[in-house]
Amino acid sequence: MKEMECGSVLKGELAEGCKHCVEGSKMVLLVTGVCPWGCDYCPVSLEKKGKDAVYANEGRAATDAEIIAEAESMDATGTGITGGDPLVRMDRTVHMIRMLKDRFGPDHHIHLYTATIDSGKAARLEEAGLDEIRFHPPREMWTRMRETALAEIAANSGMDVGIEVPAIPGAEEELSSLIDYAFSVGVKFVNLNELEFSESNWDMMEAHGYEVRDDVSAAVLGSEETALKVMESCEGSIHFCSSPFKDGVQLRRRLIRKAENVCKDYQGITEDGTIVRGYLYAQDPEEAAAELREMGVEDDMMAVLDGKVEVAPWILEEIAEELEYKCCISEQYPTADGLEVERTPLN
Repeated sequence: MKEMECGSVLKGELAEGCKHCVEGSKMVLLVTGVCPWGCDYCPVSLEKKGKDAVYANEGRAATDAEIIAEAESMDATGTGITGGDPLVRMDRTVHMIRMLKDRFGPDHHIHLYTATIDSGKAARLEEAGLDEIRFHPPREMWTRMRETALAEIAANSGMDVGIEVPAIPGAEEELSSLIDYAFSVGVKFVNLNELEFSESNWDMMEAHGYEVRDDVSAAVLGSEETALKVMESCEGSIHFCSSPFKDGVQLRRRLIRKAENVCKDYQGITEDGTIVRGYLYAQDPEEAAAELREMGVEDDMMAVLDGKVEVAPWILEEIAEELEYKCCISEQYPTADGLEVERTPLN
């Protein structure tokens, strides 16, 4: 077994879809938040859970053009289609696959997550252009996979077929049964995700007596240990994806990738992929911009916005004390919601 960054561990070969995740070059496309399975460990946010809406990364997407624009903004080399369960909305999901392949070409890798193990639907997804399908069966099915169509799909599909489930503390026997059967019928890889708590699955923690691993993580205590025990006992390509790996590697690299694509000349980028912006607040932003020009600030180093002027942060830091306007430096995610992570007053 090989240790990867931030506590992840790999045995065998990494799935192709995961390679795009690791590089931060995968767009996350949630095609619906609707799902019939009711897994108590589901971490999907309350904003999306059960809602029949489409999100491209963090932003709500109402049109194909908005999805394409998000993929272009991060120079995406692949897309991970998720939910909810995408197969609940088959026509929409098939359309999304075809739309992405038509726009970005056959090398744009698309993988999909679903708990629906249906050979007919899998064939339809493959015909649309899906490259990789990841089944995450509910826990009650882990020891009953012979009752599903997994073997038929793995034998007849040209797609890469994988299994992806959370490493539930103490579920070594169930996980081993699932993994051994999956590899026996031709599944290519298994991903074990570190179990995490979220605002939408908090009841799970109390119901099962789970504890948080530490003060700085959303990981559940015992999940990592369970995953490593199973990996040692099972043969095949298995990846343990840790909670810190998702944020410290995958998300961070995606943010950096997007920031480098969307950052303006008058903005800065941190090593974590956040954008640094300088704000000057004014009742009349045009008048404030004129004053800045008189001070020697060039037009390409600022932009007039609603109620404020955005100024290159390195310039604003130098001149803020000379201004009568309130000024600050704002550090934000380069995402659709522009979440602010830190604000520093300058005067």
